[in-house]
Amino acid sequence: MRWIVGAFILPCVWPCFCGAAEIPQGAHALLRLVNSVTTRTAREGDYVYLRTATPIVAGGQIVVPAESYVQGVVSHTIRSGRVKGRAELGIRIETLTLTTGKVVEIAPHLASADAEGSGQKVNDERQIEQASSVGTDAARVATLGGTGAAVGGLADRSWKGAGIGGGAGAAVGLASVLLTRGREVELPQGSTIDVVFDRAVKVD
Repeated sequence: MRWIVGAFILPCVWPCFCGAAEIPQGAHALLRLVNSVTTRTAREGDYVYLRTATPIVAGGQIVVPAESYVQGVVSHTIRSGRVKGRAELGIRIETLTLTTGKVVEIAPHLASADAEGSGQKVNDERQIEQASSVGTDAARVATLGGTGAAVGGLADRSWKGAGIGGGAGAAVGLASVLLTRGREVELPQGSTIDVVFDRAVKVD
């Protein structure tokens, strides 16, 4: 009788152990940065260390637990230009270390990244690109131009003085824009990126 019961139980539990666990194609993984990365200082080849911020689940089961180690590398970096050119940062994810100590090679692509209110986003080349600073630059020139006009008008007490002051202020604003770089891509420690697996990866 015991043998018969065991025979019925075994087929029920066997599927849980016979199939190899894998991260399915199209799965998302939220990764949290352990070290900060910025186009201000990053160089191609620099290592990027991360951890899984949430578990990776497939078929109702956790295949990769949270806080698993992930390693990547800076694959592309461009600093923001002084007049034109947006900052760009590429990160290639390469390995995942499981709790058992097993290291698995992975190659998901970048889908999104923390913007931190800066407007940076992932572009069509799957690189993090900083937003344009054209509007900010124009506002800076206009502000300094207006300040110069006010100062010039008060000093000369005439529209001519205001015009000269406005021109001088605008010139200072333009010089400031030409000498100052735009915003860099910034991924501080603790920020997150979302990656997507283009193919299934066995982790068991």
